[in-house]
Amino acid sequence: MAYLNGIGLISPQKTAETSEFLTDVMEYTADYLKCIEPVYRTYIDPIQSRRMSRLIKMGITAAKLSIADSGCEMPDAIITGTGLGSVEDTEKILGEITKEERFLNPTPFIQSTYNTISSQVAIQLRCHNYNSTYVHRTFSFESSLMDGLMQLEEKTARTFLAGAIDEMTMNHLLITRRIGLWKMGPVSNMALLDSKSPGSLAGEGSAFFLIGADKQPSTYAELSDVATCINFNGSFKPETFLPEFLAKNNFSKDDIDIVMLGTSGDSVYDPIYTSFANQFFPGKAHGWFKHLCGEYHTATGFGLYVAANILKRHVYPEILHLNSVNPGKIKNVLIYNQFRNVNHSFILVRSCAG
Repeated sequence: MAYLNGIGLISPQKTAETSEFLTDVMEYTADYLKCIEPVYRTYIDPIQSRRMSRLIKMGITAAKLSIADSGCEMPDAIITGTGLGSVEDTEKILGEITKEERFLNPTPFIQSTYNTISSQVAIQLRCHNYNSTYVHRTFSFESSLMDGLMQLEEKTARTFLAGAIDEMTMNHLLITRRIGLWKMGPVSNMALLDSKSPGSLAGEGSAFFLIGADKQPSTYAELSDVATCINFNGSFKPETFLPEFLAKNNFSKDDIDIVMLGTSGDSVYDPIYTSFANQFFPGKAHGWFKHLCGEYHTATGFGLYVAANILKRHVYPEILHLNSVNPGKIKNVLIYNQFRNVNHSFILVRSCAG
Protein backbone atom coordinates (compact mmCIF):
# COMPACT_ATOMS: atom_id res chain seq x y z
CA MET A 1 0.00 0.00 0.00
CA ALA A 2 1.17 3.53 -0.82
CA TYR A 3 -0.67 6.54 0.56
CA LEU A 4 -0.52 10.17 -0.55
CA ASN A 5 -0.06 11.76 2.87
CA GLY A 6 1.05 15.28 1.95
CA ILE A 7 1.06 17.59 -1.07
CA GLY A 8 2.94 20.79 -1.83
CA LEU A 9 2.23 22.49 -5.14
CA ILE A 10 3.34 25.72 -6.77
CA SER A 11 1.48 26.23 -10.03
CA PRO A 12 -0.20 28.88 -12.22
CA GLN A 13 -3.21 28.45 -9.93
CA LYS A 14 -3.52 29.54 -6.29
CA THR A 15 -2.30 26.24 -4.85
CA ALA A 16 0.81 27.16 -2.85
CA GLU A 17 -0.56 28.74 0.30
CA THR A 18 -4.26 27.85 0.41
CA SER A 19 -6.27 24.85 1.51
CA GLU A 20 -8.99 25.60 -1.06
CA PHE A 21 -9.35 23.34 -4.08
CA LEU A 22 -9.85 25.20 -7.38
CA THR A 23 -12.39 27.61 -5.93
CA ASP A 24 -10.75 30.69 -7.47
CA VAL A 25 -9.45 29.61 -10.87
CA MET A 26 -7.03 31.94 -12.63
CA GLU A 27 -7.64 32.81 -16.28
CA TYR A 28 -4.75 33.81 -18.53
CA THR A 29 -4.25 34.92 -22.09
CA ALA A 30 -0.55 34.35 -22.58
CA ASP A 31 2.21 32.52 -24.43
CA TYR A 32 2.70 30.29 -21.41
CA LEU A 33 1.31 29.88 -17.89
CA LYS A 34 3.69 31.08 -15.19
CA CYS A 35 3.58 29.93 -11.57
CA ILE A 36 2.10 32.06 -8.80
CA GLU A 37 5.02 31.99 -6.40
CA PRO A 38 4.78 32.34 -2.62
CA VAL A 39 6.90 34.60 -0.42
CA TYR A 40 10.04 32.50 -0.28
CA ARG A 41 11.52 34.04 2.87
CA THR A 42 8.80 32.20 4.80
CA TYR A 43 10.39 28.90 3.78
CA ILE A 44 14.02 29.66 2.87
CA ASP A 45 16.66 31.75 4.61
CA PRO A 46 16.89 35.00 2.60
CA ILE A 47 20.70 34.89 2.57
CA GLN A 48 20.68 31.38 1.08
CA SER A 49 17.83 32.30 -1.25
CA ARG A 50 19.94 35.01 -2.94
CA ARG A 51 22.10 32.35 -4.60
CA MET A 52 19.24 30.11 -5.64
CA SER A 53 17.50 30.05 -8.99
CA ARG A 54 13.74 30.39 -9.22
CA LEU A 55 13.34 26.67 -9.95
CA ILE A 56 15.32 25.63 -6.87
CA LYS A 57 13.29 27.94 -4.65
CA MET A 58 10.10 26.52 -6.10
CA GLY A 59 11.32 22.97 -5.48
CA ILE A 60 12.43 23.55 -1.89
CA THR A 61 9.23 25.38 -1.00
CA ALA A 62 6.93 22.76 -2.54
CA ALA A 63 8.88 20.02 -0.74
CA LYS A 64 8.57 21.81 2.61
CA LEU A 65 4.86 22.38 2.02
CA SER A 66 4.30 18.66 1.43
CA ILE A 67 6.34 17.75 4.52
CA ALA A 68 4.29 20.16 6.63
CA ASP A 69 1.04 18.91 5.11
CA SER A 70 1.86 15.30 5.98
CA GLY A 71 3.30 15.86 9.45
CA CYS A 72 6.27 13.64 8.54
CA GLU A 73 9.53 14.79 10.11
CA MET A 74 11.98 13.18 7.67
CA PRO A 75 11.39 11.17 4.46
CA ASP A 76 13.37 7.97 3.89
CA ALA A 77 14.02 8.98 0.27
CA ILE A 78 13.84 12.05 -1.97
CA ILE A 79 13.12 11.23 -5.61
CA THR A 80 12.64 14.02 -8.13
CA GLY A 81 11.46 13.96 -11.72
CA THR A 82 12.26 16.81 -14.12
CA GLY A 83 12.17 16.94 -17.88
CA LEU A 84 14.33 20.02 -18.41
CA GLY A 85 16.00 20.86 -15.10
CA SER A 86 16.99 24.47 -14.57
CA VAL A 87 16.48 26.00 -18.01
CA GLU A 88 17.05 29.54 -16.74
CA ASP A 89 20.49 28.72 -15.30
CA THR A 90 21.47 26.76 -18.42
CA GLU A 91 20.55 29.73 -20.61
CA LYS A 92 22.47 32.06 -18.31
CA ILE A 93 25.73 30.12 -18.40
CA LEU A 94 25.53 29.56 -22.16
CA GLY A 95 24.79 33.24 -22.68
CA GLU A 96 27.85 34.26 -20.67
CA ILE A 97 30.06 31.82 -22.59
CA THR A 98 29.02 33.27 -25.94
CA LYS A 99 29.44 36.90 -24.89
CA GLU A 100 33.15 37.02 -24.07
CA GLU A 101 36.00 34.93 -22.79
CA ARG A 102 36.36 35.65 -19.10
CA PHE A 103 36.02 34.05 -15.70
CA LEU A 104 32.41 33.02 -15.34
CA ASN A 105 30.18 32.92 -12.28
CA PRO A 106 30.17 29.21 -11.35
CA THR A 107 26.78 29.34 -9.59
CA PRO A 108 24.57 29.10 -12.72
CA PHE A 109 26.73 26.24 -14.01
CA ILE A 110 26.47 24.31 -10.74
CA GLN A 111 22.73 24.90 -10.51
CA SER A 112 22.11 23.96 -14.14
CA THR A 113 22.62 20.25 -13.40
CA TYR A 114 19.42 18.24 -13.19
CA ASN A 115 19.99 16.78 -9.72
CA THR A 116 20.48 20.20 -8.09
CA ILE A 117 16.81 20.42 -7.08
CA SER A 118 16.74 17.09 -5.27
CA SER A 119 20.10 17.83 -3.64
CA GLN A 120 19.05 21.26 -2.42
CA VAL A 121 15.84 19.82 -0.97
CA ALA A 122 17.94 17.28 0.93
CA ILE A 123 20.31 20.00 2.19
CA GLN A 124 17.40 22.12 3.42
CA LEU A 125 15.77 19.16 5.17
CA ARG A 126 19.14 17.82 6.40
CA CYS A 127 18.16 14.50 4.86
CA HIS A 128 21.04 12.05 4.31
CA ASN A 129 18.84 9.28 2.93
CA TYR A 130 18.43 7.93 -0.61
CA ASN A 131 18.39 10.74 -3.19
CA SER A 132 17.77 10.38 -6.91
CA THR A 133 16.67 12.38 -9.94
CA TYR A 134 14.96 11.07 -13.08
CA VAL A 135 15.20 12.92 -16.38
CA HIS A 136 13.01 10.84 -18.70
CA ARG A 137 11.17 13.56 -20.61
CA THR A 138 7.44 13.09 -19.97
CA PHE A 139 8.13 9.91 -17.97
CA SER A 140 10.25 11.79 -15.41
CA PHE A 141 7.64 12.09 -12.66
CA GLU A 142 6.23 8.63 -13.32
CA SER A 143 9.75 7.20 -13.00
CA SER A 144 10.20 8.86 -9.61
CA LEU A 145 6.89 7.39 -8.43
CA MET A 146 7.81 3.90 -9.65
CA ASP A 147 11.18 4.09 -7.89
CA GLY A 148 9.47 5.08 -4.65
CA LEU A 149 6.81 2.38 -4.94
CA MET A 150 9.52 -0.25 -5.43
CA GLN A 151 11.29 0.99 -2.31
CA LEU A 152 8.09 0.68 -0.30
CA GLU A 153 7.54 -2.81 -1.68
CA GLU A 154 11.10 -3.87 -0.84
CA LYS A 155 10.78 -2.20 2.58
CA THR A 156 13.93 -0.15 2.06
CA ALA A 157 11.82 2.92 2.84
CA ARG A 158 8.59 3.66 4.67
CA THR A 159 8.14 7.15 3.27
CA PHE A 160 9.45 8.97 0.23
CA LEU A 161 9.20 12.47 -1.20
CA ALA A 162 8.38 12.45 -4.92
CA GLY A 163 8.79 15.63 -6.94
CA ALA A 164 7.62 16.84 -10.35
CA ILE A 165 9.22 20.12 -11.33
CA ASP A 166 9.87 22.05 -14.54
CA GLU A 167 10.08 25.70 -15.53
CA MET A 168 9.50 27.58 -18.75
CA THR A 169 11.36 30.57 -20.18
CA MET A 170 10.54 32.71 -23.18
CA ASN A 171 13.78 31.65 -24.90
CA HIS A 172 12.95 27.97 -24.54
CA LEU A 173 9.39 28.62 -25.67
CA LEU A 174 10.50 30.39 -28.84
CA ILE A 175 12.98 27.64 -29.71
CA THR A 176 10.62 24.72 -29.15
CA ARG A 177 7.72 26.56 -30.79
CA ARG A 178 9.55 26.02 -34.09
CA ILE A 179 8.98 22.27 -33.91
CA GLY A 180 5.26 22.66 -33.26
CA LEU A 181 5.11 22.08 -29.51
CA TRP A 182 3.25 25.28 -28.63
CA LYS A 183 0.57 27.63 -29.91
CA MET A 184 1.97 30.27 -32.23
CA GLY A 185 0.67 33.16 -30.14
CA PRO A 186 -1.07 34.01 -26.86
CA VAL A 187 -4.27 32.07 -26.16
CA SER A 188 -6.76 31.94 -23.31
CA ASN A 189 -6.40 28.90 -21.09
CA MET A 190 -10.16 28.87 -20.56
CA ALA A 191 -10.82 28.77 -24.30
CA LEU A 192 -8.06 26.29 -25.11
CA LEU A 193 -10.32 23.71 -26.76
CA ASP A 194 -11.80 26.41 -29.02
CA SER A 195 -8.42 27.25 -30.57
CA LYS A 196 -8.48 24.10 -32.78
CA SER A 197 -4.86 24.60 -33.84
CA PRO A 198 -1.68 22.54 -33.47
CA GLY A 199 0.45 22.92 -30.37
CA SER A 200 -0.30 23.16 -26.65
CA LEU A 201 -0.29 26.01 -24.16
CA ALA A 202 3.04 25.79 -22.32
CA GLY A 203 3.22 25.83 -18.55
CA GLU A 204 5.34 25.04 -15.52
CA GLY A 205 5.02 23.84 -11.96
CA SER A 206 6.58 22.35 -8.86
CA ALA A 207 4.72 19.52 -7.12
CA PHE A 208 5.97 17.36 -4.25
CA PHE A 209 4.14 14.44 -2.65
CA LEU A 210 4.94 12.76 0.66
CA ILE A 211 4.03 9.13 0.04
CA GLY A 212 4.16 6.49 2.75
CA ALA A 213 3.38 2.86 3.51
CA ASP A 214 1.06 3.86 6.37
CA LYS A 215 -2.22 5.71 6.26
CA GLN A 216 -2.23 8.97 8.23
CA PRO A 217 -4.91 11.48 9.31
CA SER A 218 -3.64 13.72 6.50
CA THR A 219 -3.97 11.03 3.80
CA TYR A 220 -5.53 12.14 0.52
CA ALA A 221 -5.78 8.86 -1.37
CA GLU A 222 -4.05 5.60 -2.14
CA LEU A 223 -1.56 5.55 -4.99
CA SER A 224 -2.32 2.12 -6.44
CA ASP A 225 0.04 1.87 -9.40
CA VAL A 226 1.94 3.63 -12.18
CA ALA A 227 2.70 2.31 -15.67
CA THR A 228 4.51 3.70 -18.72
CA CYS A 229 4.86 2.57 -22.31
CA ILE A 230 6.87 3.92 -25.25
CA ASN A 231 4.97 3.70 -28.52
CA PHE A 232 7.89 2.33 -30.54
CA ASN A 233 6.79 1.66 -34.12
CA GLY A 234 3.16 1.42 -33.03
CA SER A 235 3.90 -1.03 -30.21
CA PHE A 236 1.53 0.67 -27.74
CA LYS A 237 -1.83 -1.08 -27.91
CA PRO A 238 -4.23 0.41 -25.33
CA GLU A 239 -6.74 -2.39 -25.91
CA THR A 240 -4.24 -4.81 -24.33
CA PHE A 241 -2.06 -2.53 -22.19
CA LEU A 242 -4.92 -0.91 -20.26
CA PRO A 243 -6.82 -4.11 -19.29
CA GLU A 244 -3.57 -5.74 -18.19
CA PHE A 245 -2.67 -2.72 -16.07
CA LEU A 246 -6.09 -2.63 -14.42
CA ALA A 247 -6.25 -6.42 -13.91
CA LYS A 248 -2.85 -6.36 -12.23
CA ASN A 249 -4.43 -4.11 -9.58
CA ASN A 250 -7.70 -6.09 -9.37
CA PHE A 251 -9.57 -3.39 -11.26
CA SER A 252 -11.81 -3.42 -14.30
CA LYS A 253 -12.83 -0.55 -16.56
CA ASP A 254 -16.18 -0.41 -14.76
CA ASP A 255 -14.39 0.41 -11.49
CA ILE A 256 -13.03 3.71 -12.83
CA ASP A 257 -15.26 6.64 -11.88
CA ILE A 258 -13.27 9.45 -13.52
CA VAL A 259 -10.65 9.21 -16.27
CA MET A 260 -8.46 12.31 -16.03
CA LEU A 261 -6.96 13.05 -19.44
CA GLY A 262 -3.89 15.05 -20.42
CA THR A 263 -5.85 16.95 -23.07
CA SER A 264 -3.90 20.12 -23.86
CA GLY A 265 -5.66 21.92 -26.71
CA ASP A 266 -3.40 20.41 -29.40
CA SER A 267 -5.63 19.67 -32.39
CA VAL A 268 -3.15 17.07 -33.68
CA TYR A 269 -2.79 14.90 -30.57
CA ASP A 270 -5.92 15.59 -28.49
CA PRO A 271 -8.00 13.19 -30.63
CA ILE A 272 -5.92 10.37 -29.08
CA TYR A 273 -7.43 11.22 -25.69
CA THR A 274 -10.94 11.56 -27.11
CA SER A 275 -10.72 8.20 -28.86
CA PHE A 276 -9.26 6.52 -25.77
CA ALA A 277 -11.94 7.85 -23.40
CA ASN A 278 -14.84 7.11 -25.74
CA GLN A 279 -13.60 3.61 -26.54
CA PHE A 280 -12.75 2.39 -23.04
CA PHE A 281 -14.83 4.61 -20.75
CA PRO A 282 -18.10 5.49 -22.50
CA GLY A 283 -20.63 6.89 -20.07
CA LYS A 284 -17.93 7.67 -17.50
CA ALA A 285 -16.77 11.10 -16.36
CA HIS A 286 -14.00 12.50 -18.55
CA GLY A 287 -11.88 15.26 -17.01
CA TRP A 288 -8.80 17.32 -17.85
CA PHE A 289 -6.37 19.61 -16.04
CA LYS A 290 -3.76 21.10 -18.39
CA HIS A 291 -5.81 24.23 -19.07
CA LEU A 292 -5.05 25.10 -15.43
CA CYS A 293 -1.30 24.38 -15.39
CA GLY A 294 -0.24 24.26 -19.03
CA GLU A 295 1.73 21.54 -20.77
CA TYR A 296 5.19 20.58 -19.53
CA HIS A 297 7.18 17.39 -19.04
CA THR A 298 6.02 16.76 -15.47
CA ALA A 299 2.47 18.12 -15.75
CA THR A 300 1.12 14.82 -14.40
CA GLY A 301 2.24 16.14 -11.00
CA PHE A 302 -0.59 18.67 -11.24
CA GLY A 303 -2.86 15.89 -12.46
CA LEU A 304 -2.07 13.79 -9.39
CA TYR A 305 -2.78 16.80 -7.15
CA VAL A 306 -6.19 17.14 -8.82
CA ALA A 307 -7.01 13.42 -8.53
CA ALA A 308 -5.93 13.24 -4.88
CA ASN A 309 -8.06 16.22 -3.90
CA ILE A 310 -11.09 14.91 -5.79
CA LEU A 311 -10.86 11.64 -3.86
CA LYS A 312 -10.24 13.24 -0.47
CA ARG A 313 -12.90 15.92 -0.75
CA HIS A 314 -15.40 13.90 -2.84
CA VAL A 315 -15.79 16.96 -5.04
CA TYR A 316 -15.44 17.02 -8.83
CA PRO A 317 -15.21 20.73 -9.79
CA GLU A 318 -16.96 21.72 -12.98
CA ILE A 319 -13.80 23.42 -14.27
CA LEU A 320 -12.32 19.92 -14.74
CA HIS A 321 -15.22 18.48 -16.77
CA LEU A 322 -14.67 17.44 -20.37
CA ASN A 323 -18.11 15.89 -20.67
CA SER A 324 -21.41 16.30 -18.85
CA VAL A 325 -21.15 13.12 -16.76
CA ASN A 326 -21.00 13.74 -13.00
CA PRO A 327 -20.30 10.48 -11.15
CA GLY A 328 -22.56 9.62 -8.25
CA LYS A 329 -19.65 8.12 -6.36
CA ILE A 330 -15.97 8.89 -6.65
CA LYS A 331 -13.75 6.02 -5.56
CA ASN A 332 -11.22 5.51 -8.34
CA VAL A 333 -9.50 7.92 -10.71
CA LEU A 334 -7.28 6.97 -13.67
CA ILE A 335 -4.86 9.59 -15.02
CA TYR A 336 -3.87 9.05 -18.66
CA ASN A 337 -1.17 11.17 -20.28
CA GLN A 338 0.67 10.96 -23.58
CA PHE A 339 3.28 13.08 -25.33
CA ARG A 340 2.96 13.33 -29.11
CA ASN A 341 1.79 9.69 -29.24
CA VAL A 342 5.22 8.48 -28.11
CA ASN A 343 5.24 8.37 -24.30
CA HIS A 344 2.06 6.97 -22.73
CA SER A 345 1.52 6.74 -18.97
CA PHE A 346 -1.17 5.70 -16.47
CA ILE A 347 -1.50 6.61 -12.80
CA LEU A 348 -4.18 4.81 -10.78
CA VAL A 349 -5.44 6.52 -7.62
CA ARG A 350 -7.99 5.10 -5.19
CA SER A 351 -10.06 6.57 -2.37
CA CYS A 352 -9.17 5.63 1.21
CA ALA A 353 -12.67 6.32 2.54
CA GLY A 354 -14.61 3.40 3.93
